[in-house]
Amino acid sequence: MNAQGANHTRVAARQLQRALYRAAKASPTRRFHALYDKVYRKDVLAKAWQEVKANAGAAGIDERTIEDIEQSGVEGFLEALATDLREGRYRPRAVRRVWIPKPDGRQRPLGVPTIRDRVCQAAAKVVLEPIFEAEFRPSSYGFRPKRSAHQAGEQIRETDLSVGLHLQNLPFVEWLGTLFGRQGLSQTGTQKSCERKRGELRRAAHHGGCT
Repeated sequence: MNAQGANHTRVAARQLQRALYRAAKASPTRRFHALYDKVYRKDVLAKAWQEVKANAGAAGIDERTIEDIEQSGVEGFLEALATDLREGRYRPRAVRRVWIPKPDGRQRPLGVPTIRDRVCQAAAKVVLEPIFEAEFRPSSYGFRPKRSAHQAGEQIRETDLSVGLHLQNLPFVEWLGTLFGRQGLSQTGTQKSCERKRGELRRAAHHGGCT
């Protein structure tokens, strides 16, 4: 893809995100029924690829790297993924399990998906993120674009609080599981999107497994 084509796909994907954000902002209780076909749009997958490439990262269980895909052809790779998604043949691979040492001597498990699955996840994020972003409060920082935990900590330090404050470093995923449980987390997503195919894609990702 040449520079002009790449720029066009970025603009088209951004326009889609803005339209979804405005729709969600205008109607907070709206449930979106037609999102799955947006995930395999050419511009969305192209944006997803650029995000995955920018994040770099290791290969998944198939040992296929970003460099391998670039050598064999990115456009063909994205077209094949789009076809599998469109025709309902897409199935995520198991993630590769690695262990990251922690300062206290313990190890944190990390699952490394294949590049193909990471592109699919990023494409779903391109479509879903603006819908949920419309509901967040200005004080929300976690897992939001252009926001970080460091910014949240700085905001706390700049705020004059009349009550005592205690900050605790917690394993976020474990805390969420305790608070909501797996079913509760799944239901959170369905409150905004009730599309059957999107739900099937999410459940497939949950049951991909680790090796």
